[in-house]
Amino acid sequence: MHRVGVLALDGVVPFELGIPARIFGAACSAAGAPLYSVVTCSLDGRPVRTEADYDIAVAEDASVLAHVDTVIIPPSHAPAALREGGRLPDDLRAALEGVRPGTRMVAICTGSFVLAAAGLLDHRPATTHWQEATQLQRLFTTVRVDPNVLFVDDGDVLTSAGAAAGVDLCVHIVRRDHGSAVANEVARLCVVPPWRDGGQAQFIRQPVPETSAGGTAATRAWALERLGEPLSLTDLAAHARVSVRTLTRRFRDEVGMSPGQWLAGQRIEHARHLLESTDWPVDLVAHHAGFGTGTSLRQHLHSAVGVSPLAYRRTFRSAAALTA
Repeated sequence: MHRVGVLALDGVVPFELGIPARIFGAACSAAGAPLYSVVTCSLDGRPVRTEADYDIAVAEDASVLAHVDTVIIPPSHAPAALREGGRLPDDLRAALEGVRPGTRMVAICTGSFVLAAAGLLDHRPATTHWQEATQLQRLFTTVRVDPNVLFVDDGDVLTSAGAAAGVDLCVHIVRRDHGSAVANEVARLCVVPPWRDGGQAQFIRQPVPETSAGGTAATRAWALERLGEPLSLTDLAAHARVSVRTLTRRFRDEVGMSPGQWLAGQRIEHARHLLESTDWPVDLVAHHAGFGTGTSLRQHLHSAVGVSPLAYRRTFRSAAALTA
């Protein structure tokens, strides 16, 4: 069983603190066996203050982090030394130094500041809440901060944007560990989407669009039912009854990317699901996902996740076999 340790710091945000136990606690094998165990700790094992009007008692101190496979740091009101000067308090640094090499490190929202101050994000891509991205970049100049995405998966280090993006990241981790069937069931049990369109750009406060502008939700739903068809920007614009230029502007306003980028992303997700859940040949998967040929699918999948379709299928079939 995969062991997850959640480090609660003083001023922790209760919502994000509860995400790991809720998501990973819902992940079970086909036989109903839990796939993860989750333990929450504080630096000294004592109750921690929260952002809300109550404290939280925990069962362990930070020494437990030396015995887990994944460490998750939710957001908190970081100490001034960290938030303003980029320096870890001695007790927090000692706790992180006790983590075994090779342990997967995960930060939700401003938990990224902790990983950055520990040097774990040097020269690596990362994200945080869009309101804090500029400060993260200012303090840690070698971190490649992307304020527009919901989460960043850089292998052994993962970071998410604020609040509910922690749900997206944890569901993604389940999907990476055990495949889309398990992740989709977790999402269903927790009543959350298996993945969400776009990135943080759709949540950043922007000028209100002119009242005559309509949304793209109906066109996106229409396109999702036709991913296997050769849809063009002209087709999408025609369905929305606007020009290609207007459609592109509305897509960027609503989902933070162009129609072409959004469509390619949805096709990649559909192809990944088919590779995990069917025995179809790569060319057939490519056809149903809208890539036309296996060659095109290979190029897009390698660009998105860095592996070929067959390598991707082997990885997730192996995870599925372990789950069963």
